[in-house]
Amino acid sequence: MNTTRWTVEGMTCQHCINAVTEEISAIPGVTAVAVDLEGGQVSITSEDALTASDVAAAIDEAGYVLITN
Repeated sequence: MNTTRWTVEGMTCQHCINAVTEEISAIPGVTAVAVDLEGGQVSITSEDALTASDVAAAIDEAGYVLITN
């Protein structure tokens, strides 16, 4: 199992948490998603390593922006 943390811009409420969780959960291999609304962080546990482009696409689909370093 791999767990990664990602910074997401624009999340402000429970709807945001639900939308991001739903889209990320649809990525093949994802087993858990935890959103830290206050910190703007999303932790993703998956069977295999995720690419930034897969995560960015899911975040974009939810209506938010993945912040990359």
